[in-house]
Formats: sequence, C-alpha cells, structure tokens
Amino acid sequence: MRVLWFMEMLHSFAPDLWLADGPTVNAAAGFAYPTRMAVIKLSAGGLVLLSPVAPGEALCAAVGRLGPVHHLIAPNKLHNLFIGQWKAAFPAAIMHAAPGLRDRRPDLAFDADITDTPHPDWAGQIDQTVLHNRIADEAVFFHRESGTALFTDLLQGLPPGWFSGWRSIVARLDGMTGPEPRVPRKFRLAFTDRKALRQAMATVLGWPVKNVVMAHGTPITSDARAYLARAFAWSRP
Repeated sequence: MRVLWFMEMLHSFAPDLWLADGPTVNAAAGFAYPTRMAVIKLSAGGLVLLSPVAPGEALCAAVGRLGPVHHLIAPNKLHNLFIGQWKAAFPAAIMHAAPGLRDRRPDLAFDADITDTPHPDWAGQIDQTVLHNRIADEAVFFHRESGTALFTDLLQGLPPGWFSGWRSIVARLDGMTGPEPRVPRKFRLAFTDRKALRQAMATVLGWPVKNVVMAHGTPITSDARAYLARAFAWSRP
C-alpha cells in the first residue's frame, strides 16, 4: 500500500505557507478521512488558518510561534469540526464561514462570510473564488507568494488501500482514489450550474499556480496548471 503524504505536525511547505496534518475523522457511512490545515503568514505578520485541524497543545504552540492568529477559515461547510476550538484558543481571531455553514453550525458565532472578494487583510496576497456545488460550496484560495492553490474536498486522491471492503470499491468508482487527485464523481454531478463552474475555473486556471494543496491527497508540486486543467477537463463543453 502506498503511504499517504503525511506530516507529524507543522511543516514549511512554501514561503510563508505551512501545512499540518491532523487526525483521521469519520464521515458518513463510516468513511474515514485524513485532515489537513494550511497556515499562511500575511505581510503584516498575522496568520490565516485554513481548514483548521484538531488543536493539540503542541500544534497550537507551534502555530503561535509563527505569529498571532488573525483569521480562521472554514472553506466549505463540511470542514468545521475544529474551528470553534481554535476560536476558543485564539479569541481575537476573525472566524469566516463558507456558504451554508452558518445554518449548519448555529452554535458558532461567525464574524464574516466567505465570498469571491478577499478580506481587506489579505487582499493582494491571497486571491479566492467560490465554486458553487450542491453538496458543499467550496472557496478555493491562491497564495500569491508561494504560487499555491488551496482546495479542500473538490480534489481528492487517497491512496489505494486507504479504504477496505465495500468502501474501497465505492471510493474507486467515485474517484476518491486513483493515480492522481481528481474531482470525485459525486461532486461532479453536484455542479448543476456548469456555466458558473466554468467561470470560476477560468479564474483558478488564470492564476500562476505552481503548487496545489488539498485536504485529502498528496500535494501537486510540478506542472500544477496542467494538472488542474486535467482535473477539471470534464467541466468543459
């Protein structure tokens, strides 16, 4: 079995960009997924945490050494398990909700909503666009300094053997496993407005992407723009 790209804690991935792999979490029907967080340091020194993983004491300390946590982002409504715990640990941070998340988590007091417009604190440093999907609208971000596009669930590439039994068959047919990360079949079918998808992807494909990071798969670090064009080729007319 090929071993999933994994980090013990917080590791530098690119200039002003760190990644941390968290614990595996169980989703619907017993499907287990790895978790991954991105930490971006803004020019003013504050940190943006994208898709926060479980905030263990050591991880919180490592993040704190990088700088003050100013923003916590849930990029889609499915990645919300730990954002409240990070808010409790860093109460001054602004907590951003993906479309649909306020309704899903009424127990959390979000400070801002994610749209296609960057927050003033990171405008000019991080670009973004929202890909609207019936399963979960997902905000895709582009960190200019490192040339990294940051996806969450829309690209998945778990290694063969990650799932077992009937789940491995479902994962293979759905496209969650394979030779390189791709858009799972269920998400493809849930893009009901293909024109809007193509417009959003025109934005993504226009970014000078060097790397692609996703929550559930090995990051792409070479020919990243060509990879994205392949991954979303099915959406073209």
